[in-house]
Amino acid sequence: MSENSQSRFGPATGVGSLPGDDAREAVKTATGTFEDFPFLPELPARGPGADMIGRTAGMLVELYARVEPSGWRLGDRPGRDTKRARAWLGEDLDALEEFTQGYQGPLKVQAVGPWTLAAALELRGGEAVLSDAGACRDLAASLAEGLRLHLAEVRRRVPGARVVLQLDEPSLTAVLRGQVRTASGYRTHRAVDRQVVEATLRDVAGAHGGDPVVVHSCAPDVPFALLRRAGVAGVSFDFTLLTERDDEALGEAVESGTRLFAGVVPGTDGPLSDPAGSVMGVRTLWRRLGLRPELLAEAVTVTPSCGLAGASPAYARRALAQCVRAARSLADNPE
Repeated sequence: MSENSQSRFGPATGVGSLPGDDAREAVKTATGTFEDFPFLPELPARGPGADMIGRTAGMLVELYARVEPSGWRLGDRPGRDTKRARAWLGEDLDALEEFTQGYQGPLKVQAVGPWTLAAALELRGGEAVLSDAGACRDLAASLAEGLRLHLAEVRRRVPGARVVLQLDEPSLTAVLRGQVRTASGYRTHRAVDRQVVEATLRDVAGAHGGDPVVVHSCAPDVPFALLRRAGVAGVSFDFTLLTERDDEALGEAVESGTRLFAGVVPGTDGPLSDPAGSVMGVRTLWRRLGLRPELLAEAVTVTPSCGLAGASPAYARRALAQCVRAARSLADNPE
């Protein structure tokens, strides 16, 4: 497992969003801090189209979305919102290309996964795509094709990169439990069958020529076992939300070679502990699971607990640097 896992991922990286609206500054921070595993930042402060839903909606093929008062809604043709989303993504890729000259190694890019997208995007009538099984299938197919094109563009601009795709699925547990509210707010959409959820994730994750796919959720009760069966290479989560109920699924994930992206550094401003303190819980979990300490650095990538869009720029830089130091602490002192 060691060589494979270590070569595909780095010891620490960011989750995705950063504060501010300067693409060059954000990419400079992300590539400068994580020399072994940079990521392409997202800057939602720029406005609609830079938010996670709008950014991914701009990647869809033959489906277009626009901003309505209630959120993002599918429409017939690309309007100014789609064009703005694509222009900002182009700006971000220009900056990435500039700051990764000669880079060779893993590089992470993020997009919203099919189920969170289906829960957030509205059909023309105003109800979520999630309400229509056929629309969910069409959306997943459009997303898979859009991501294939996006990753090809990233590889063209950073030819030495081994691209890692992160699918953001904060609504996944709500989709599985039937907790996503309808447009009226009075009811919830029916829970989606677990096998359908798993198969769709497998299809979207498999559409990219073998690039490793990581699923991120900073919601409680991440379905680790389902994600492992869907064939994802890693799961990214808020470490503080784990409970002992997750132990068995986590142990099975590690033993099957699934990478854990442990979100241990708080995503909003506050005091930071020493680097060893940040990963103390990871060491405790390892002991509880009875796993070998030397597996730690091979199986874990250290990240913030969630995106950093709500943090101050100074704290965001400190939090990212803390991830690097905490990962070093894990590798140097796995016990």
